[in-house]
Amino acid sequence: MAEGAAVTGLKIIWAEWAPADYLQQIGDLYAQEKGIQVTVIQEPWGSFADLFFARMAAHDDAWDMVVGDSQWLGQSATEGYYVELTDFLVSSGIADTVTDATRTYYAEYPTGSGVYWAYPTEGDATGWAYRKDLFETPAEKAAFQAQYGYPLAVPQTYEQLRDIAKFFNRPTQGLNGLAIYTQKDYDAITMGVENLLFSWGGRWQAPDNTVLGVVNSPDAVEAVAFYKELYDCCQAPGLTNAFFVETNQAYIEGKTAMVMNYFAFFPDLANPATNPRAAVTGYFPNPAGPTGERHAALGGQGLSIISFISDERKEASKEFIRWFAQESVQAKWAAFGGYTCNANVLASPAFMDAIAQEHDRILRDAGFITDGFIRGDANADTRVNIADPVRILGHLFLHQEIDCQKADDANADGALDIADPIFLLDYLFRHGSAPDSPFPYCGMHRALDLLTCQSFSPCRRR
Repeated sequence: MAEGAAVTGLKIIWAEWAPADYLQQIGDLYAQEKGIQVTVIQEPWGSFADLFFARMAAHDDAWDMVVGDSQWLGQSATEGYYVELTDFLVSSGIADTVTDATRTYYAEYPTGSGVYWAYPTEGDATGWAYRKDLFETPAEKAAFQAQYGYPLAVPQTYEQLRDIAKFFNRPTQGLNGLAIYTQKDYDAITMGVENLLFSWGGRWQAPDNTVLGVVNSPDAVEAVAFYKELYDCCQAPGLTNAFFVETNQAYIEGKTAMVMNYFAFFPDLANPATNPRAAVTGYFPNPAGPTGERHAALGGQGLSIISFISDERKEASKEFIRWFAQESVQAKWAAFGGYTCNANVLASPAFMDAIAQEHDRILRDAGFITDGFIRGDANADTRVNIADPVRILGHLFLHQEIDCQKADDANADGALDIADPIFLLDYLFRHGSAPDSPFPYCGMHRALDLLTCQSFSPCRRR
């Protein structure tokens, strides 16, 4: 494009994955509103960084912006690849619209400097999914209790996670304990290890950026050794170079009881169209290390302007970011499926309700939930009385079948356990709090859980 020519199009480079498709939808809206075509170019994760940095070393101006990984900030800022955006983001008020963590880790370099190089675009972190059907089987629970001396449940510490992984590691039965990141092509194994590194009290470097003696401190070495132990004891077969696709696939195929992944990739596990065990899949945050600290590898990316483009294209790119950062547009970004970093959108009832509605739609389409239920009405007779906590106790301790777990979740905490009949008894006889909606009439739940409701006849549509 000639210097001074009007900008009619913008190009953004990002990794090849679903959020890039969502960003293209945002770009299409921008084209409709502003008349400037936005094209999102996608490169596979394994070659994304190599391609980008090779082009930047050549001062290539083929792209106007990049949704770059957070760990690119240091090199891209110091090598002059990114345009500094501090004045733009601060004077426009955009810097204050995102959450503190995403501003610090997706935009700022050096940390604590108040100097910004990107607009936080896609938030993400690591966590775990697990087989609730395995964890909640009475025979498995009894066997685990007998072997380890404590109840089988979502692990609160990495030691518990290791115990559970070893317990379910049954390769002769086609089941292994877990699937963790091992990919070396990009940063997967680094992200997997640093979950433990930070939780053991380790760090990558000292405040003065000294590395030796820090990243190889005794705590850090112990964390890496523990990660290797998890791999050696319990990794699903064939996952020697595994990232999000491979770990999810091992779980979907029933080869593993637990799986590590970024939140961005859990929707595939929550969707019955891609995961036959969606209805019995639960999720939990990273466990605690030996000192009680819990940390997660922060993924996510920020949108940066490439410094080698013309001044006109830089200004046009800033205008796109200004438009994209609007709360109304960020709400659309979230609705499309992007992981917005806008603080107000994340806190809005509309955002939470949209997530809950999509969650319900997926499960309803798969036949896992019905038209509604009454919370606390465990025996589905449209009344909440002493028969209901008795019915829940029968399920918990006598293994009586139930058709609507959601109705039995009296305290609305997304779990079905002894707290639910206790909650109902408190409501019935001690004037305790009434069950949350839907109560006392039929309705749909709005909690993000995977409890099922295959039948609740009083609420069935005629």
